[in-house]
Amino acid sequence: MKKILLTLLITGTFVISSCKKSLLDQDNPNTLTQEQFWKTESDAQKGVNAIYHMFYQPGGWSRWIYFRLDLTSDEGFSKSPWIELADWTRFQYINYNFFEGNQVSYRDTYKAIFRCNQVLTYVPEIPFADQSKKAQMLAEAKFLRGLYYYYAAILWENFPIVTTIQSPTDMPQQSSLAQVWAQVERDLSEAAAALPVQWNGNDIGRPTKGAAFALLGKTYMQQRKWAQAKTAFDYLITGAGAGFYDLVDYKDNFRVENENNKESVFEIQFSDANKTAEGDGPSSNMGNNRAQFFAPRSIGWSDGQARNWMVAEFKKEKTLDGKIDPRLRYSLFYPGLEADFGDKTYGRSWQWDADEAWFRKYSRDYMRTNEDYFSQVNTRMIRFADILLMYAEASNELGQTAEAYQYVNRVRQRVNLAPLATAYPAIGNDQSLFRERLKMERALELCGESVRWADLKRWGDLETQAGVAKVAQRDPDFNNFVPGKHIRLPLPQIEVENNKDLKQNPNY
Repeated sequence: MKKILLTLLITGTFVISSCKKSLLDQDNPNTLTQEQFWKTESDAQKGVNAIYHMFYQPGGWSRWIYFRLDLTSDEGFSKSPWIELADWTRFQYINYNFFEGNQVSYRDTYKAIFRCNQVLTYVPEIPFADQSKKAQMLAEAKFLRGLYYYYAAILWENFPIVTTIQSPTDMPQQSSLAQVWAQVERDLSEAAAALPVQWNGNDIGRPTKGAAFALLGKTYMQQRKWAQAKTAFDYLITGAGAGFYDLVDYKDNFRVENENNKESVFEIQFSDANKTAEGDGPSSNMGNNRAQFFAPRSIGWSDGQARNWMVAEFKKEKTLDGKIDPRLRYSLFYPGLEADFGDKTYGRSWQWDADEAWFRKYSRDYMRTNEDYFSQVNTRMIRFADILLMYAEASNELGQTAEAYQYVNRVRQRVNLAPLATAYPAIGNDQSLFRERLKMERALELCGESVRWADLKRWGDLETQAGVAKVAQRDPDFNNFVPGKHIRLPLPQIEVENNKDLKQNPNY
Protein backbone atom coordinates (compact mmCIF):
# COMPACT_ATOMS: atom_id res chain seq x y z
CA MET A 1 0.00 0.00 0.00
CA LYS A 2 1.13 3.55 -0.67
CA LYS A 3 1.24 4.53 3.01
CA ILE A 4 3.45 1.61 4.01
CA LEU A 5 6.63 3.66 4.28
CA LEU A 6 5.19 6.90 5.61
CA THR A 7 5.35 5.95 9.27
CA LEU A 8 8.40 3.71 9.24
CA LEU A 9 11.29 5.79 7.93
CA ILE A 10 14.47 5.44 9.90
CA THR A 11 15.46 8.90 8.86
CA GLY A 12 12.52 10.49 10.64
CA THR A 13 12.18 11.43 14.27
CA PHE A 14 12.72 8.68 16.81
CA VAL A 15 11.30 9.16 20.29
CA ILE A 16 13.16 7.28 22.99
CA SER A 17 13.09 7.25 26.75
CA SER A 18 16.18 7.65 28.85
CA CYS A 19 17.28 7.85 32.45
CA LYS A 20 17.42 11.24 34.12
CA LYS A 21 20.74 12.97 33.70
CA SER A 22 22.14 16.34 34.40
CA LEU A 23 20.29 19.10 32.57
CA LEU A 24 23.60 19.83 30.83
CA ASP A 25 24.17 16.21 29.82
CA GLN A 26 21.23 14.88 27.81
CA ASP A 27 20.84 12.82 24.65
CA ASN A 28 19.28 14.48 21.63
CA PRO A 29 16.15 12.33 20.98
CA ASN A 30 16.29 13.27 17.28
CA THR A 31 19.84 12.06 16.72
CA LEU A 32 20.39 8.47 17.69
CA THR A 33 23.91 7.11 17.64
CA GLN A 34 24.92 3.83 16.11
CA GLU A 35 25.36 2.41 19.61
CA GLN A 36 21.78 3.34 20.55
CA PHE A 37 20.21 2.01 17.37
CA TRP A 38 20.32 -1.44 15.69
CA LYS A 39 19.14 -3.19 18.86
CA THR A 40 15.63 -4.48 18.20
CA GLU A 41 13.44 -6.00 15.50
CA SER A 42 11.77 -2.60 15.23
CA ASP A 43 15.14 -0.97 14.54
CA ALA A 44 15.83 -3.57 11.86
CA GLN A 45 12.47 -2.89 10.18
CA LYS A 46 13.11 0.85 10.20
CA GLY A 47 16.53 0.24 8.70
CA VAL A 48 15.05 -1.78 5.86
CA ASN A 49 12.34 0.78 5.22
CA ALA A 50 14.97 3.50 4.99
CA ILE A 51 16.29 1.78 1.86
CA TYR A 52 12.89 2.09 0.18
CA HIS A 53 12.88 5.78 0.98
CA MET A 54 15.67 6.21 -1.57
CA PHE A 55 13.07 5.64 -4.31
CA TYR A 56 11.78 9.12 -3.43
CA GLN A 57 15.11 10.89 -3.77
CA PRO A 58 15.73 13.01 -6.91
CA GLY A 59 18.64 11.05 -8.34
CA GLY A 60 16.54 7.97 -8.91
CA TRP A 61 12.97 7.02 -9.65
CA SER A 62 11.43 10.16 -8.28
CA ARG A 63 12.99 12.33 -10.96
CA TRP A 64 16.25 12.12 -12.91
CA ILE A 65 16.58 8.41 -13.79
CA TYR A 66 14.03 8.83 -16.59
CA PHE A 67 16.30 11.30 -18.36
CA ARG A 68 19.07 8.69 -18.39
CA LEU A 69 17.01 5.65 -19.38
CA ASP A 70 14.16 7.02 -21.54
CA LEU A 71 15.38 10.27 -23.09
CA THR A 72 18.89 9.06 -23.85
CA SER A 73 17.46 6.09 -25.75
CA ASP A 74 16.03 6.35 -29.25
CA GLU A 75 12.52 6.58 -27.76
CA GLY A 76 12.93 10.04 -26.30
CA PHE A 77 14.77 13.35 -26.44
CA SER A 78 14.80 16.80 -24.92
CA LYS A 79 14.29 20.26 -26.34
CA SER A 80 14.50 21.83 -22.92
CA PRO A 81 15.62 25.48 -22.84
CA TRP A 82 17.93 24.29 -20.07
CA ILE A 83 20.71 23.60 -22.56
CA GLU A 84 22.98 21.51 -20.36
CA LEU A 85 20.07 19.31 -19.30
CA ALA A 86 19.13 18.70 -22.92
CA ASP A 87 22.78 18.10 -23.85
CA TRP A 88 22.92 15.20 -21.42
CA THR A 89 20.23 13.41 -23.44
CA ARG A 90 22.16 13.89 -26.71
CA PHE A 91 25.61 12.66 -25.67
CA GLN A 92 27.17 16.09 -25.28
CA TYR A 93 28.77 15.72 -21.87
CA ILE A 94 30.98 18.70 -21.00
CA ASN A 95 30.77 19.02 -17.24
CA TYR A 96 31.03 15.51 -15.80
CA ASN A 97 29.89 16.95 -12.46
CA PHE A 98 26.62 18.24 -13.89
CA PHE A 99 24.34 17.64 -10.91
CA GLU A 100 21.03 16.82 -12.60
CA GLY A 101 22.64 14.79 -15.38
CA ASN A 102 25.09 12.70 -13.43
CA GLN A 103 26.17 13.60 -9.93
CA VAL A 104 22.83 13.36 -8.10
CA SER A 105 22.06 9.91 -9.54
CA TYR A 106 25.54 8.68 -8.64
CA ARG A 107 25.16 10.11 -5.13
CA ASP A 108 21.72 8.64 -4.49
CA THR A 109 22.76 5.25 -5.83
CA TYR A 110 25.54 5.14 -3.26
CA LYS A 111 23.24 6.40 -0.50
CA ALA A 112 20.87 3.53 -1.25
CA ILE A 113 23.71 1.01 -1.28
CA PHE A 114 24.98 2.42 2.02
CA ARG A 115 21.59 1.85 3.62
CA CYS A 116 21.54 -1.70 2.29
CA ASN A 117 25.00 -2.28 3.73
CA GLN A 118 23.87 -0.97 7.12
CA VAL A 119 21.09 -3.54 7.26
CA LEU A 120 23.33 -6.34 6.06
CA THR A 121 25.99 -5.43 8.64
CA TYR A 122 23.93 -4.79 11.77
CA VAL A 123 20.72 -6.82 11.46
CA PRO A 124 22.45 -10.25 11.64
CA GLU A 125 23.48 -9.35 15.22
CA ILE A 126 19.95 -8.38 16.35
CA PRO A 127 18.02 -11.13 18.19
CA PHE A 128 14.75 -12.12 16.48
CA ALA A 129 11.99 -14.32 17.83
CA ASP A 130 11.34 -15.53 14.28
CA GLN A 131 14.50 -16.24 12.29
CA SER A 132 12.59 -16.43 9.02
CA LYS A 133 11.53 -12.81 9.52
CA LYS A 134 15.18 -11.80 9.89
CA ALA A 135 16.09 -13.78 6.78
CA GLN A 136 13.37 -11.97 4.82
CA MET A 137 14.63 -8.55 5.94
CA LEU A 138 18.17 -9.42 4.89
CA ALA A 139 16.83 -10.71 1.58
CA GLU A 140 15.01 -7.41 0.98
CA ALA A 141 18.27 -5.54 1.54
CA LYS A 142 20.12 -7.86 -0.83
CA PHE A 143 17.46 -7.46 -3.51
CA LEU A 144 17.56 -3.68 -3.24
CA ARG A 145 21.36 -3.58 -3.26
CA GLY A 146 21.30 -5.82 -6.33
CA LEU A 147 18.75 -3.52 -7.96
CA TYR A 148 20.88 -0.43 -7.42
CA TYR A 149 24.02 -2.16 -8.67
CA TYR A 150 22.05 -3.37 -11.71
CA TYR A 151 21.28 0.21 -12.72
CA ALA A 152 24.81 1.32 -11.83
CA ALA A 153 26.04 -1.29 -14.32
CA ILE A 154 23.58 -0.10 -16.96
CA LEU A 155 24.58 3.55 -16.55
CA TRP A 156 28.25 3.83 -15.45
CA GLU A 157 29.41 0.21 -15.86
CA ASN A 158 32.74 0.47 -13.97
CA PHE A 159 31.07 1.38 -10.70
CA PRO A 160 33.11 0.86 -7.51
CA ILE A 161 31.63 -1.96 -5.43
CA VAL A 162 31.10 -1.27 -1.73
CA THR A 163 29.58 -4.00 0.43
CA THR A 164 30.68 -2.87 3.90
CA ILE A 165 30.08 0.23 6.02
CA GLN A 166 32.36 2.94 4.70
CA SER A 167 34.02 5.81 6.52
CA PRO A 168 34.48 9.25 4.92
CA THR A 169 38.18 8.57 4.32
CA ASP A 170 37.73 5.23 2.53
CA MET A 171 38.61 5.07 -1.15
CA PRO A 172 36.70 2.27 -2.91
CA GLN A 173 38.67 0.31 -5.46
CA GLN A 174 37.89 0.50 -9.17
CA SER A 175 35.49 -2.23 -10.25
CA SER A 176 35.01 -3.64 -13.72
CA LEU A 177 31.62 -4.16 -15.33
CA ALA A 178 32.07 -7.92 -14.98
CA GLN A 179 32.67 -7.51 -11.25
CA VAL A 180 29.55 -5.38 -10.84
CA TRP A 181 27.45 -7.96 -12.67
CA ALA A 182 28.90 -10.70 -10.45
CA GLN A 183 27.85 -8.72 -7.37
CA VAL A 184 24.33 -8.29 -8.74
CA GLU A 185 24.08 -12.02 -9.47
CA ARG A 186 25.22 -12.87 -5.95
CA ASP A 187 22.82 -10.46 -4.22
CA LEU A 188 19.79 -11.48 -6.26
CA SER A 189 20.47 -15.21 -6.03
CA GLU A 190 20.71 -14.98 -2.24
CA ALA A 191 17.64 -12.75 -2.08
CA ALA A 192 15.57 -15.17 -4.18
CA ALA A 193 16.29 -17.97 -1.74
CA ALA A 194 14.69 -16.16 1.22
CA LEU A 195 12.06 -13.79 -0.17
CA PRO A 196 8.39 -14.82 0.12
CA VAL A 197 6.34 -15.69 -2.94
CA GLN A 198 3.89 -12.90 -2.03
CA TRP A 199 3.36 -10.15 0.52
CA ASN A 200 0.04 -9.13 2.04
CA GLY A 201 -1.56 -6.07 3.55
CA ASN A 202 0.72 -3.12 4.22
CA ASP A 203 3.74 -5.10 2.99
CA ILE A 204 2.53 -5.28 -0.63
CA GLY A 205 5.16 -3.56 -2.72
CA ARG A 206 8.16 -5.26 -1.16
CA PRO A 207 10.16 -7.56 -3.48
CA THR A 208 9.01 -11.14 -3.89
CA LYS A 209 10.83 -14.26 -4.93
CA GLY A 210 9.51 -13.68 -8.46
CA ALA A 211 10.91 -10.14 -8.50
CA ALA A 212 14.36 -11.45 -7.53
CA PHE A 213 14.32 -14.14 -10.23
CA ALA A 214 13.06 -11.61 -12.80
CA LEU A 215 15.82 -9.09 -12.07
CA LEU A 216 18.37 -11.89 -11.94
CA GLY A 217 17.21 -13.00 -15.39
CA LYS A 218 17.51 -9.44 -16.69
CA THR A 219 21.03 -9.32 -15.24
CA TYR A 220 21.99 -12.47 -17.15
CA MET A 221 20.37 -11.07 -20.31
CA GLN A 222 22.59 -7.98 -20.23
CA GLN A 223 25.60 -10.29 -20.18
CA ARG A 224 24.13 -12.45 -22.96
CA LYS A 225 24.07 -15.45 -20.64
CA TRP A 226 20.97 -16.74 -22.37
CA ALA A 227 20.69 -20.16 -20.70
CA GLN A 228 21.08 -18.76 -17.19
CA ALA A 229 18.57 -16.02 -17.97
CA LYS A 230 16.00 -18.50 -19.19
CA THR A 231 16.48 -20.63 -16.09
CA ALA A 232 15.90 -17.61 -13.84
CA PHE A 233 12.78 -16.63 -15.79
CA ASP A 234 11.47 -20.20 -15.56
CA TYR A 235 10.20 -19.47 -12.06
CA LEU A 236 7.72 -16.92 -13.44
CA ILE A 237 6.87 -18.62 -16.75
CA THR A 238 6.75 -22.35 -16.18
CA GLY A 239 7.86 -22.86 -12.58
CA ALA A 240 6.53 -22.53 -9.05
CA GLY A 241 5.75 -18.82 -9.45
CA ALA A 242 3.81 -19.06 -12.71
CA GLY A 243 0.43 -18.89 -11.00
CA PHE A 244 1.17 -15.50 -9.49
CA TYR A 245 1.72 -13.64 -12.79
CA ASP A 246 -0.35 -12.95 -15.87
CA LEU A 247 -1.25 -10.15 -18.28
CA VAL A 248 -4.01 -7.68 -17.40
CA ASP A 249 -5.83 -4.90 -19.26
CA TYR A 250 -2.97 -2.96 -20.84
CA LYS A 251 -3.96 0.46 -19.53
CA ASP A 252 -4.03 -0.79 -15.94
CA ASN A 253 -0.25 -0.91 -15.95
CA PHE A 254 0.14 2.87 -16.02
CA ARG A 255 -2.67 4.30 -13.91
CA VAL A 256 -3.22 4.89 -10.22
CA GLU A 257 -6.14 2.44 -10.29
CA ASN A 258 -5.45 -1.32 -10.15
CA GLU A 259 -1.89 -0.98 -8.96
CA ASN A 260 0.11 -3.99 -7.76
CA ASN A 261 -1.91 -6.18 -10.10
CA LYS A 262 -1.04 -9.62 -11.44
CA GLU A 263 1.15 -8.24 -14.22
CA SER A 264 3.32 -6.32 -11.78
CA VAL A 265 6.51 -8.16 -10.86
CA PHE A 266 7.99 -5.22 -8.97
CA GLU A 267 6.75 -1.66 -8.71
CA ILE A 268 7.62 1.46 -6.76
CA GLN A 269 4.89 2.70 -4.44
CA PHE A 270 4.36 6.41 -5.08
CA SER A 271 2.02 8.78 -3.26
CA ASP A 272 1.13 12.46 -3.50
CA ALA A 273 0.21 12.65 0.18
CA ASN A 274 3.26 14.79 0.93
CA LYS A 275 3.84 17.82 -1.23
CA THR A 276 7.13 18.92 0.25
CA ALA A 277 10.73 18.88 -0.90
CA GLU A 278 12.93 15.80 -1.25
CA GLY A 279 14.83 14.78 1.80
CA ASP A 280 15.14 12.38 4.68
CA GLY A 281 12.36 13.73 6.88
CA PRO A 282 9.31 11.62 7.76
CA SER A 283 7.01 13.92 5.77
CA SER A 284 9.18 14.35 2.69
CA ASN A 285 7.93 13.94 -0.87
CA MET A 286 6.91 10.39 -1.76
CA GLY A 287 5.74 11.25 -5.27
CA ASN A 288 7.03 10.94 -8.80
CA ASN A 289 7.95 14.05 -10.78
CA ARG A 290 7.97 12.32 -14.18
CA ALA A 291 4.48 13.50 -15.21
CA GLN A 292 5.45 17.12 -14.60
CA PHE A 293 8.75 16.88 -16.46
CA PHE A 294 7.33 15.00 -19.45
CA ALA A 295 3.95 16.75 -19.86
CA PRO A 296 3.38 18.54 -23.19
CA ARG A 297 4.41 22.16 -23.50
CA SER A 298 2.43 24.73 -21.52
CA ILE A 299 0.95 21.95 -19.38
CA GLY A 300 4.07 20.79 -17.55
CA TRP A 301 7.75 21.58 -17.76
CA SER A 302 8.16 19.75 -21.08
CA ASP A 303 11.81 18.84 -20.52
CA GLY A 304 11.44 15.45 -22.18
CA GLN A 305 9.32 14.04 -24.97
CA ALA A 306 8.91 11.00 -27.19
CA ARG A 307 10.20 10.38 -30.70
CA ASN A 308 7.45 10.45 -33.30
CA TRP A 309 8.70 7.33 -35.13
CA MET A 310 6.91 5.19 -32.56
CA VAL A 311 3.51 6.54 -33.61
CA ALA A 312 4.17 5.35 -37.17
CA GLU A 313 5.28 1.91 -35.91
CA PHE A 314 2.12 1.47 -33.87
CA LYS A 315 0.02 2.17 -36.97
CA LYS A 316 1.81 -0.23 -39.32
CA GLU A 317 -0.17 -3.24 -38.14
CA LYS A 318 -3.91 -3.32 -37.48
CA THR A 319 -5.66 -5.50 -34.92
CA LEU A 320 -7.71 -8.51 -36.00
CA ASP A 321 -10.80 -6.33 -36.17
CA GLY A 322 -9.06 -3.68 -38.26
CA LYS A 323 -8.36 -1.12 -35.55
CA ILE A 324 -5.26 0.77 -34.46
CA ASP A 325 -3.09 -1.01 -31.90
CA PRO A 326 -4.73 0.07 -28.61
CA ARG A 327 -1.35 0.37 -26.89
CA LEU A 328 -0.74 3.58 -28.84
CA ARG A 329 -3.66 5.19 -27.02
CA TYR A 330 -2.11 4.61 -23.60
CA SER A 331 1.53 5.05 -24.55
CA LEU A 332 1.77 8.46 -26.26
CA PHE A 333 0.19 11.86 -26.67
CA TYR A 334 0.44 12.75 -30.39
CA PRO A 335 -1.31 14.91 -33.04
CA GLY A 336 -3.88 12.28 -34.04
CA LEU A 337 -4.82 11.08 -30.55
CA GLU A 338 -8.21 12.78 -30.46
CA ALA A 339 -9.10 11.74 -34.02
CA ASP A 340 -7.90 8.16 -33.53
CA PHE A 341 -9.30 7.43 -30.07
CA GLY A 342 -11.38 10.43 -29.01
CA ASP A 343 -8.97 11.31 -26.21
CA LYS A 344 -7.99 14.87 -25.44
CA THR A 345 -4.62 15.77 -23.95
CA TYR A 346 -5.07 16.52 -20.25
CA GLY A 347 -8.69 17.29 -21.08
CA ARG A 348 -7.83 19.80 -23.80
CA SER A 349 -7.92 19.83 -27.58
CA TRP A 350 -4.37 20.49 -28.65
CA GLN A 351 -2.56 22.51 -31.28
CA TRP A 352 0.23 20.22 -32.34
CA ASP A 353 3.37 20.45 -34.37
CA ALA A 354 3.26 17.80 -37.09
CA ASP A 355 6.02 15.61 -35.66
CA GLU A 356 5.29 15.93 -31.95
CA ALA A 357 4.83 13.09 -29.50
CA TRP A 358 4.92 12.95 -25.72
CA PHE A 359 4.95 10.07 -23.25
CA ARG A 360 1.49 9.31 -21.90
CA LYS A 361 2.47 6.37 -19.72
CA TYR A 362 2.48 7.30 -16.03
CA SER A 363 0.77 10.62 -16.78
CA ARG A 364 -2.25 11.66 -14.78
CA ASP A 365 -5.69 12.59 -16.08
CA TYR A 366 -5.06 16.13 -14.92
CA MET A 367 -2.26 18.56 -14.16
CA ARG A 368 -3.13 20.80 -11.28
CA THR A 369 -0.48 23.53 -10.95
CA ASN A 370 3.24 23.82 -11.51
CA GLU A 371 3.67 23.75 -7.74
CA ASP A 372 1.78 20.47 -7.33
CA TYR A 373 3.75 17.99 -9.36
CA PHE A 374 3.98 14.92 -7.13
CA SER A 375 2.32 12.16 -9.12
CA GLN A 376 0.92 9.24 -7.14
CA VAL A 377 1.08 6.78 -10.05
CA ASN A 378 3.27 3.78 -9.22
CA THR A 379 6.16 2.98 -11.54
CA ARG A 380 5.99 -0.64 -12.65
CA MET A 381 9.70 -1.31 -12.73
CA ILE A 382 9.30 -4.91 -13.94
CA ARG A 383 6.19 -6.11 -15.78
CA PHE A 384 5.33 -9.68 -16.66
CA ALA A 385 5.04 -8.70 -20.35
CA ASP A 386 8.69 -7.64 -20.24
CA ILE A 387 9.63 -11.05 -18.83
CA LEU A 388 7.62 -12.90 -21.49
CA LEU A 389 9.41 -11.01 -24.26
CA MET A 390 12.80 -11.58 -22.66
CA TYR A 391 11.99 -15.27 -22.30
CA ALA A 392 11.25 -15.33 -26.02
CA GLU A 393 14.51 -13.50 -26.71
CA ALA A 394 16.57 -15.92 -24.65
CA SER A 395 14.87 -18.88 -26.32
CA ASN A 396 15.63 -17.48 -29.76
CA GLU A 397 19.27 -16.84 -28.89
CA LEU A 398 19.53 -20.46 -27.72
CA GLY A 399 18.33 -21.64 -31.12
CA GLN A 400 14.79 -22.36 -29.89
CA THR A 401 13.07 -19.95 -32.25
CA ALA A 402 9.98 -22.08 -32.80
CA GLU A 403 9.41 -22.28 -29.04
CA ALA A 404 9.88 -18.51 -28.66
CA TYR A 405 6.81 -17.59 -30.72
CA GLN A 406 4.29 -18.54 -28.01
CA TYR A 407 5.61 -15.99 -25.52
CA VAL A 408 5.47 -13.14 -28.02
CA ASN A 409 1.98 -14.25 -29.00
CA ARG A 410 0.73 -13.97 -25.42
CA VAL A 411 1.69 -10.29 -25.46
CA ARG A 412 0.22 -9.69 -28.93
CA GLN A 413 -3.01 -11.57 -28.18
CA ARG A 414 -3.70 -9.27 -25.24
CA VAL A 415 -4.18 -6.34 -27.67
CA ASN A 416 -5.92 -8.44 -30.36
CA LEU A 417 -3.02 -8.65 -32.80
CA ALA A 418 -2.63 -11.70 -35.03
CA PRO A 419 -0.12 -14.40 -34.05
CA LEU A 420 3.41 -13.45 -35.02
CA ALA A 421 3.74 -16.18 -37.64
CA THR A 422 0.51 -15.04 -39.31
CA ALA A 423 1.47 -11.37 -39.32
CA TYR A 424 5.10 -11.94 -40.36
CA PRO A 425 5.33 -15.33 -42.11
CA ALA A 426 8.71 -14.50 -43.66
CA ILE A 427 10.39 -14.83 -40.26
CA GLY A 428 9.92 -18.58 -40.06
CA ASN A 429 12.64 -20.08 -37.89
CA ASP A 430 15.24 -17.53 -38.95
CA GLN A 431 16.94 -16.48 -35.72
CA SER A 432 18.12 -13.12 -37.09
CA LEU A 433 14.72 -12.15 -38.51
CA PHE A 434 13.01 -13.17 -35.28
CA ARG A 435 15.49 -11.06 -33.29
CA GLU A 436 14.87 -7.98 -35.41
CA ARG A 437 11.10 -8.32 -35.11
CA LEU A 438 11.36 -8.87 -31.37
CA LYS A 439 13.19 -5.57 -31.05
CA MET A 440 10.14 -3.79 -32.41
CA GLU A 441 7.74 -5.92 -30.35
CA ARG A 442 9.55 -4.70 -27.24
CA ALA A 443 9.39 -1.07 -28.39
CA LEU A 444 5.64 -1.25 -28.97
CA GLU A 445 4.89 -3.00 -25.71
CA LEU A 446 7.38 -1.24 -23.42
CA CYS A 447 8.10 2.21 -24.87
CA GLY A 448 8.62 4.83 -22.19
CA GLU A 449 9.14 2.25 -19.44
CA SER A 450 12.87 2.82 -18.94
CA VAL A 451 14.04 -0.44 -20.52
CA ARG A 452 15.07 0.71 -24.01
CA TRP A 453 18.58 1.90 -23.10
CA ALA A 454 19.41 -1.50 -21.61
CA ASP A 455 17.88 -3.16 -24.70
CA LEU A 456 20.06 -1.20 -27.11
CA LYS A 457 23.15 -2.12 -25.12
CA ARG A 458 22.23 -5.81 -24.88
CA TRP A 459 21.53 -6.09 -28.59
CA GLY A 460 24.92 -4.63 -29.48
CA ASP A 461 23.28 -1.90 -31.55
CA LEU A 462 25.63 0.71 -30.08
CA GLU A 463 28.90 -1.16 -30.41
CA THR A 464 29.80 -0.17 -33.99
CA GLN A 465 29.45 2.97 -36.05
CA ALA A 466 27.25 1.09 -38.52
CA GLY A 467 24.90 0.00 -35.75
CA VAL A 468 24.74 3.49 -34.29
CA ALA A 469 23.97 4.91 -37.74
CA LYS A 470 20.85 2.69 -37.93
CA VAL A 471 19.68 3.92 -34.53
CA ALA A 472 20.34 7.51 -35.64
CA GLN A 473 17.79 7.08 -38.43
CA ARG A 474 15.17 6.95 -35.66
CA ASP A 475 16.89 9.42 -33.34
CA PRO A 476 19.30 12.00 -34.82
CA ASP A 477 20.82 12.62 -31.39
CA PHE A 478 22.77 9.41 -32.00
CA ASN A 479 24.79 11.25 -34.63
CA ASN A 480 26.70 12.53 -31.58
CA PHE A 481 27.23 9.02 -30.20
CA VAL A 482 30.82 7.72 -30.10
CA PRO A 483 31.09 3.90 -29.86
CA GLY A 484 33.30 2.80 -26.99
CA LYS A 485 32.63 6.04 -25.12
CA HIS A 486 28.97 6.95 -24.79
CA ILE A 487 27.90 3.38 -24.08
CA ARG A 488 28.41 4.43 -20.44
CA LEU A 489 28.24 7.70 -18.53
CA PRO A 490 31.39 9.34 -17.22
CA LEU A 491 32.01 8.97 -13.53
CA PRO A 492 31.51 12.30 -11.75
CA GLN A 493 34.88 14.00 -12.03
CA ILE A 494 34.86 15.01 -8.39
CA GLU A 495 34.76 11.32 -7.43
CA VAL A 496 37.77 10.56 -9.61
CA GLU A 497 39.74 13.51 -8.25
CA ASN A 498 38.96 12.65 -4.62
CA ASN A 499 39.70 8.94 -4.91
CA LYS A 500 43.18 7.94 -6.06
CA ASP A 501 41.90 4.40 -6.67
CA LEU A 502 39.44 5.49 -9.38
CA LYS A 503 40.06 6.07 -13.08
CA GLN A 504 37.67 7.93 -15.34
CA ASN A 505 35.66 5.74 -17.68
CA PRO A 506 37.32 4.97 -21.05
CA ASN A 507 37.58 7.75 -23.64
CA TYR A 508 36.37 10.48 -21.27
